[in-house]
Amino acid sequence: MKQMTTLFCLLLSISIQRADAQKQFTPLPKIAPGILKEDFLLLKKILEANHPSLYWYTPKDSIDACFQTAINSITDSLNEVQFKNKVAWVISKIRCGHTSVRFSKKYEKIAAHFRYPQFPLLLKTWGDSLVVVSSFLPRDTIFKRGTIITGINGKTNRQLLDTLFQYITSDGFSFNYKSQVVSGNFPAWYKTILGLDSSYIVSYIDSTGTETVTTIKNFRPTIDTSKKNRATPLFPFVKPTRKQIREARLLSRRGIVIDTALNTAFIRLTSFTGGNIRGFFRHSFKTIRQQHIQHLVIDLRENGGGKVSNSILLTQYLTDHPFKVGDSVVAISRRFKYGRYINPSWTYWLAMNFGAHKMEDGLIHLRYYETHLFQPQKKYHFNGDVYLVQGGYSFSATAMFISYLKGQKNVKLVGEETGGGYYGSSAMHIPTIVLPNTGLRVSLPMYRLVMDSTRPKGHGIIPDIEIGPSSQAIKKGVDLKMQKIREMIQQKTF
Repeated sequence: MKQMTTLFCLLLSISIQRADAQKQFTPLPKIAPGILKEDFLLLKKILEANHPSLYWYTPKDSIDACFQTAINSITDSLNEVQFKNKVAWVISKIRCGHTSVRFSKKYEKIAAHFRYPQFPLLLKTWGDSLVVVSSFLPRDTIFKRGTIITGINGKTNRQLLDTLFQYITSDGFSFNYKSQVVSGNFPAWYKTILGLDSSYIVSYIDSTGTETVTTIKNFRPTIDTSKKNRATPLFPFVKPTRKQIREARLLSRRGIVIDTALNTAFIRLTSFTGGNIRGFFRHSFKTIRQQHIQHLVIDLRENGGGKVSNSILLTQYLTDHPFKVGDSVVAISRRFKYGRYINPSWTYWLAMNFGAHKMEDGLIHLRYYETHLFQPQKKYHFNGDVYLVQGGYSFSATAMFISYLKGQKNVKLVGEETGGGYYGSSAMHIPTIVLPNTGLRVSLPMYRLVMDSTRPKGHGIIPDIEIGPSSQAIKKGVDLKMQKIREMIQQKTF
């Protein structure tokens, strides 16, 4: 209860700060076309020099054509948002989830000034579906949680999503990760890619099951700065202590709950980095052993990855056989010809020159990950029933962890296709390209990891029991995946 109170205080603090940060809308400054083209050409050279999987899914001539198309389209000055869209459109064609585009640090400092106005509905998307999660419209009686949207401004859901997805990168040809990203902040993606309209014609399914059309306007909060009109808050804000902040951060990264009635441990893990995670694993599995727990549920739906070493450690607590990281872990070069634009280049140069080896194929290999067999953990190893809950955000080191356990007799994968690739991905070392003229940042994976060359290439990990979202579940606030797992444990149908 104490932890939840702390987390509530933190969220309240953030919401207050965000409200105070909203300023009068001013246009973003424009950047000359010549400068933008210079950054584009430099980015292409850096990727060609160091990206290990630039043409893994898309042939070189197609990548070259995409770069040229984007460069030729710059005929006038653009602001940073417009330029980022063009770069993101090209980068998405590489189909590498670890090669992503971010705004400049300068823009991020002022981004809150440009948040509003925005599209007023927060939507959850999967497949061709758009469903209302919440509405920012005051006294909204139409778009309640769970309402099904069928189109916006004459575009079908599929047309809208196909447009937005062109600017989001993912591993291979899977769209589930892109759906999760758009669901995370539909108004922001709509505004960034499609721009703002003065109003929106929205078609939806009403309470009688009939498709209906209505018009809505942008949401823009009104901030009353006059002291005399400010109401006394019901719960005065109290600044949390450093200890409370630290506890809340840990709670946001990992936690364990023991359900003695079900004889089940539920672990929620949102990252493989930080949060004293190795100590958390040791403590959790010790507790599970002491309480003779027979069922373990690990929720990885929010876990985008992190340190490979921590992913390996968790695997060792659960695997019933030795395993290696991958069949091949290779880089095309350990030279940083454009190192002054790569941050930090020298640390990765050291790691690649002293921790990797150039082999007969001319590639740079991380031989340790290719040859070393990791053994199951002896102390506190868990041998009971394991349920891994996965989704589109399950990425990178998380996908690696899930893939090593897929097919094991006592393990069931429940949920949706992972965002991270099942065959492999480009990752391990990921410095950042900082384009000199615009400050735009592009992540640059240095190694191509093939976990198992016999696996199908181009998609994420398909669960053993596939359970997707539904409008009814969203409306009722029901977690269908956890509901199914509880039923399986209760009925002992594992």
